[in-house]
Amino acid sequence: MTETDTSRRGFLGTLGAGVAAAGILAPPAEVSAQSATPLKIIDFHNHYMGPSWELTNLAKLPPAARPAWEATNRNLQSPDALLSSVESAGIAARVINTPTAFIEDADGNIPAGAEQRINDAMAELVGKHPGKLYGLATVNAFNGDAAARELTRAVKELKLRGVFVESGRGNLLLGDTETRPTLTAAATLGVPVFVHPLTDPPLDKRFARTGRIGVRFARGTINSAALINMLEGGTFEENSKLQVVVTTLAMGGIMLAGGFGDGSRIRSDAPAVTRRHVYVDTMGIHPAVVRAAVDMLGADHVLMGTDWPIAVEKSVPERLQKAFAFSGLTAAEQQMVAGGNTLRLLGVA
Repeated sequence: MTETDTSRRGFLGTLGAGVAAAGILAPPAEVSAQSATPLKIIDFHNHYMGPSWELTNLAKLPPAARPAWEATNRNLQSPDALLSSVESAGIAARVINTPTAFIEDADGNIPAGAEQRINDAMAELVGKHPGKLYGLATVNAFNGDAAARELTRAVKELKLRGVFVESGRGNLLLGDTETRPTLTAAATLGVPVFVHPLTDPPLDKRFARTGRIGVRFARGTINSAALINMLEGGTFEENSKLQVVVTTLAMGGIMLAGGFGDGSRIRSDAPAVTRRHVYVDTMGIHPAVVRAAVDMLGADHVLMGTDWPIAVEKSVPERLQKAFAFSGLTAAEQQMVAGGNTLRLLGVA
């Protein structure tokens, strides 16, 4: 076992003891030098709606929250804002998706044919900006065979490189029987599944009173629950080539799964054949969180991601380098997390 491996094992112990939460973690005694080659940063976690949709999310918000979301909505619908953000963030490219939550009515329904329109528009946009934008298909994974057919069309005909799905719907979670056709299609097509959090009304009602952290905790709980449902429910045994990406909000589920139950297969010390399914992004780019993700899943299963334009990160290369130094990553591992892992998942590298 190397010194870096030892430091990472020790870190997991301190994290469990709550030291990370106290913000007093020290970087490893010996950290890897910054990569001599500039990082090629590919942001995996970005949202884009386009100008043709009437967004409905403001109706659900309290008045105090609306100004900030009005600004976010403008970015969500502006191709110019999307493209200019790549340069201003100091990155090479964005992987974009279109969440239908922004166009749902009060009952959670979306316009007829919306997913097909979304995927057609996505293919047109990324086709105009190769190497700068990569597109994920959008499907309702809880819609059984119909969702699998649309995913197949989006990948085979439109050349989209993955699929964006919600963690749950009603009382269902990703991994339940209704979602297996979509997951099987993704595995067969060889494309990654981005498993995104969502607002679960009962959890949101319970936790939102504690503010933004409470809202994120509620959303992260659903993201974690979807991951655990797939791990414990046999999803990966049924689809041996399935690869899923969860967000940083699911770190609680990752830590729980990595320490208990069948989820121990996801840890970085597990055989490659058993840990090949689960990836996580770096939303927030906090050094301690990035280090925890690397320690638990391995540098080859962590993807740079920011949640643009919900979060507009500044000085991304500098912040990412600090996180890498804190994590003790080698130059090769830095390149993997920055963009190599994403390009590999998308079938570009």
